[in-house]
Amino acid sequence: MNATDSTSQTTGPPPGKTDDHDHSHGFLGERAELWFAIASGVTYVVGMLLEYVADAPGPALAAFLATYFFGGFFTLREAIMTVRRGRFEVDFLMLVAAVGAAAIGRFAEGAVLLFLFSLGHALEEVAMAKAKSSIEALAELTPRVARVRRGETVTEVPVEELALGDVAVIRPNERIAADGFVLTGTTSVDQASVTGESVPVDKWPVDDPELAQRVPATVEAASTVYAGTINGPGAIEVVVTRRAEDSTLARVVQLVREADSHKSPTQQFLDRFQIFYVPGVVLFVIGVFLFGTFVLTEPTADSFYRAMVVLVAASPCALAIATPSAVLAGVARAARAGVLVKGGGPLENLGRVQAICFDKTGTLTWGRPRVTDVVAAPGVSEEELRTTAYAVERLSDHPLAAAVVRDLRPEGPTPEATDVQSVTGKGVRAVLDGRSVAVGSPALVGDELPARVREDVQRLQEGGRTIMVVATDDRVLGVLGLMDTQRGESAPVVQSLRDAGIERMVMISGDHQRVADVVGRSVGMDEVRGGLMPEDKVATVGALTQSGTRTAMLGDGVNDAPAMASATVGVAMGAAGSAVALETADVALMSDDLGRVPFAVALARRTSQVIRRNLIFSLAIVAVLVPVTLMGLGIGPAVFVHEGSTIIVVLSALTLLRFRVGREHEGIEHEAAPAK
Repeated sequence: MNATDSTSQTTGPPPGKTDDHDHSHGFLGERAELWFAIASGVTYVVGMLLEYVADAPGPALAAFLATYFFGGFFTLREAIMTVRRGRFEVDFLMLVAAVGAAAIGRFAEGAVLLFLFSLGHALEEVAMAKAKSSIEALAELTPRVARVRRGETVTEVPVEELALGDVAVIRPNERIAADGFVLTGTTSVDQASVTGESVPVDKWPVDDPELAQRVPATVEAASTVYAGTINGPGAIEVVVTRRAEDSTLARVVQLVREADSHKSPTQQFLDRFQIFYVPGVVLFVIGVFLFGTFVLTEPTADSFYRAMVVLVAASPCALAIATPSAVLAGVARAARAGVLVKGGGPLENLGRVQAICFDKTGTLTWGRPRVTDVVAAPGVSEEELRTTAYAVERLSDHPLAAAVVRDLRPEGPTPEATDVQSVTGKGVRAVLDGRSVAVGSPALVGDELPARVREDVQRLQEGGRTIMVVATDDRVLGVLGLMDTQRGESAPVVQSLRDAGIERMVMISGDHQRVADVVGRSVGMDEVRGGLMPEDKVATVGALTQSGTRTAMLGDGVNDAPAMASATVGVAMGAAGSAVALETADVALMSDDLGRVPFAVALARRTSQVIRRNLIFSLAIVAVLVPVTLMGLGIGPAVFVHEGSTIIVVLSALTLLRFRVGREHEGIEHEAAPAK
């Protein structure tokens, strides 16, 4: 961020959260475990010097016991927590090995085990904290206070007390306090913290503040601002449309924090695997002890010691952390790029997709249609057609309605429509001057269109227009033709995804098949399916998924939500301005930026590669270390290799934090959104 925050709007710490592995205690704070690990190392070194240099076994034993305390404190706490949940994990196995070493008088070996294990675990926590901090840093961006204009005075209030409709005064170069729309003033805003956009975005006031406050969905992106983003050189006033706890940034932070609960298929398998693996290790260790004692007839202490070393070697520490560390780093990297991924499951599924279904409007096109044709039916004036369509559509929040309201706005007063009802996938009905009026697709009006109107509809559809028929309860008034602008990025994005290994591209649209074909052919789709109702989209996506094809559904997250739910993974675009998209999608692109889809898929695939690499490495370490310890490797080297492998796995996962930094649009020229 190259802008500086105003001193009057400071940012607060992230809200508190609980974590089973939170080791903050007293004055030592968040690094308590690391300090305890260092203390255990110091006492271990002191013990070794006392035993082998000063020949003072008594004080040496005291030093080793101190190592047991410092090195085993957090390990014991973790073990108690996991046992209470009915699980036996690595911490429990390490304690058993350390206690076993002490039981046969090998306090030095038990001490070095706890020292190295606690040090490795502490360093692992520090490394993982780096990934978590990438997420928590987002929570610190929202100011604590906001300046609010009430009457003729401007007062400072905590952001938690902002109410819907309040007017917040934002000075140049300070953070914006709340989600809302620009009422007065022009500026540019750095939205990177929310949408991932690399350059500031120009902002200007809304045309109709009353309509914007009544129907926030009608506000253009160029007039919408988000809490936590940085205002540029201009002073602006913003009408608050969301409370602090409901802001886009707050929801993003909360959803990313909850991402751990959405485990990937690999992690779910490993969780089930460890239920049997850990008891199996314990039984194997008992077998090693019994074999050495009764078959090899070696001293009991030696057999017991070997069994404890094997226990350390077989502990699945690196295996357990391989997937969660990569998922956390991948989710954090995606969030920094303006891509919200709701956990390991969606991340891994996105990396494995074979087919992608694209919604047309707002995805492959800009979703900003313009009225290109106004064709009145015989005996109807164009003014009546325009006025009727405007009066009904001004109460709808559909993108086509917004185009009608913008392009057909009359100069004089218009009648008020009432009893507006949306007919899903078809249009709207309303009552205007006592008459029932329908505005929408030909299917809404019915098949009984006059011959001249049918000809107009066919002619416009062949030209790639989207059709809106306007009719009253006794006659058809005419036809509106609308044309959406295709995104310049659409074709390069489709090709980039194809190069990345996506096998099948399908466009699904509610538009007429002729209109859909025009767009589908130009962007390189394998299949184009038009004339689909929402339930038809669900059936299309569901059929692909049920056939065994891992399928992603890419849309706007609102009317495409049912189809997204039928896909292996649902991806929503432009989610920063849509609460529905944030809640329903598995993956949400915060900005309306199609060019980030290949980046999201590539990141997901790289994350899957890192997970596989880490798992193979972890299993290889166990496969090599167990036989070597059976042949006599000591507990110190075994713990060193064991913990070293764990740290290597975590560091490997952290490389994802640097994945394509600054190159999210690699190979795709970014296209700015056209003005509405």
